[in-house]
Amino acid sequence: MMPQGRPQQSKQQQGGPMGGGPMAGLMRGGEKPRNFKATMSKLLQYLSEYKVSIIIVLVFAIASTIFMIAGPKILGKATTRLFEGIVGQIAGTGSGIDFVYIGNIVMIMVALYLTSTVFSYIQGWIMTSVSMKLTYKLRKQIAEKINRLPLRYLDDTNQGEVLSRVTNDVDTVSQTLNQSLTQIITSVTAIIGVLVMMFSISWVMTLVALVILPLSALFISIVVKQSQKYFKQQQDYLGHVNGHIEEMFGGHVVMKAFNGEQRSIEKFDTYNTTLFSSAWKSQFLSGMMMPIMSFIGNLGYVAIAILGGYLAITKAITVGDIQAFIQYVRSFTQPIAQVAQISNVLQQTAAAAERVFEFLGEAEEIEDIVDPVQVDGVEGTVEFKDVHFGYNPEKIIINDFSAKIIPGQKIAIVGPTGAGKTTMVKLLMRFYDVNSGAILVDGHDIRNFKRKDLRNQFGMVLQDAWLYNDTIMENIRYGQLNATDEEVIAAAKTAYVDHFIRTLPEGYHMVLNEETSNISQGQKQLLTIARAILSNPRILILDEATSSVDTRTEVLIQKAMDNLMKNRTSFIIAHRLSTIRNADLILVMNNGDIVEQGSHEDLLAKGGFYAEIYNSQFDAADLY
Repeated sequence: MMPQGRPQQSKQQQGGPMGGGPMAGLMRGGEKPRNFKATMSKLLQYLSEYKVSIIIVLVFAIASTIFMIAGPKILGKATTRLFEGIVGQIAGTGSGIDFVYIGNIVMIMVALYLTSTVFSYIQGWIMTSVSMKLTYKLRKQIAEKINRLPLRYLDDTNQGEVLSRVTNDVDTVSQTLNQSLTQIITSVTAIIGVLVMMFSISWVMTLVALVILPLSALFISIVVKQSQKYFKQQQDYLGHVNGHIEEMFGGHVVMKAFNGEQRSIEKFDTYNTTLFSSAWKSQFLSGMMMPIMSFIGNLGYVAIAILGGYLAITKAITVGDIQAFIQYVRSFTQPIAQVAQISNVLQQTAAAAERVFEFLGEAEEIEDIVDPVQVDGVEGTVEFKDVHFGYNPEKIIINDFSAKIIPGQKIAIVGPTGAGKTTMVKLLMRFYDVNSGAILVDGHDIRNFKRKDLRNQFGMVLQDAWLYNDTIMENIRYGQLNATDEEVIAAAKTAYVDHFIRTLPEGYHMVLNEETSNISQGQKQLLTIARAILSNPRILILDEATSSVDTRTEVLIQKAMDNLMKNRTSFIIAHRLSTIRNADLILVMNNGDIVEQGSHEDLLAKGGFYAEIYNSQFDAADLY
């Protein structure tokens, strides 16, 4: 029913490839993803609300790491004492192995590692709480944002894209905060702490160990540079796949009716293949980092083992120092590899966070009315004054629309598909604002009303009967949330739906399924009419919904609609012209203009456009 010229393309918002981490600048060779700093800055603003918890996490993570770092050097002393005791026994120059000293060392080690484990558990528990609270906050903000977005955005955006932001992107941010943030802290702390301990043992061996860093950075920078684009592509096509699946499930009956399964599968395969390819490449490249670091680290072990053996022979260091140093080298390369790995995770996280923040930053329906019109006692006078409108400002589709309706009148809006009938209703409800001219209710420009107050004066019964997964009682009560059960039942009786409801297994408490396929189309329409009756509006909008029901149900719906329209200003979007013969005023639209207006008899007598489209539906015998 939308007028010609309305933009229908999906709006695919793109998130940029991201990268980060303490060594990310070195690894990327200077290349920086789009809006990485802005996105991370925004994420830090969100985290600032939990700064006390994060500071505690930092302290416990650092303490846990320090306790772990202290272990190898203390253990090295035990190794040295054990080695000296054995050598002394063999040479006959010592008193043997000092088991008391070694036992004390073991007790100290147990205490250190146990404390480290407890601290690690505490910081993990706190960080999980922070990440879950942030996830809850982001999802809540997205849900609230959807309700504040203009209809234009929702019309032009693929629903799967929004769904992807609520689920996949928020989950990605949450998992990174929960797992990678503390890992970054512990890894950086470990790198610094281990480096200090290594220098305290032997500066010569430390320099040899550090030679592997430039080599590692060179290989990792190549990997990260290649993986950036695939992480970005992976997030985008995950949204495309979600959108396609949502569309196919939403319209699977139509898709099957037109044998569209193969085409749907082909389109899905296209998206899924790209998603598979980008995900495989990004994960494969990401997974290469650990093997690369391990290989280069093993080369370092060879050099350190040879040098350490030489220094031990010259008595520059002890055997326990060699054992401790080798442990530190392993502890040193592991956090570097983790930082490199996390830098890839941060790319995906930043891309996901950017998509979330882009959605939260979309322009909203802003109420900028300083002194809004009060809606008490609205009578229902509606006037269109020289209305011009286009979904695209460069292509106006409603041209100079003018009409005045007095309270209680039944106004039928008729015309061919694309004439602008539904568009006029959307303008009346302020789903869109006019480009020029004005729409008045009781003499007041509707732009001077609060949207909520304005829409409270309207009741709508649309051709697409929207009901949701809940009881019939609650679906009718949606028209007035504080209505009693008795008021709901009274509205159902007025809408001629009470008898049908009572024949159902659970009556008013029967739950409609997600697709409301457990009742008929006509029954759905009667329920929406009951809902509108319960809301008790001053102005009605009826997108006639009798074209897809049988004659007997049509009679019931027509009776229910007549009850609904009593003493109310009513706008009827007519498809079956036989249903609007009793309208007080018929507005005939074509190409966005009112080409004729008047009563049914007057318009037929004129023999103009209305008579032409009316006669195209009925034979001469049917007219009389």
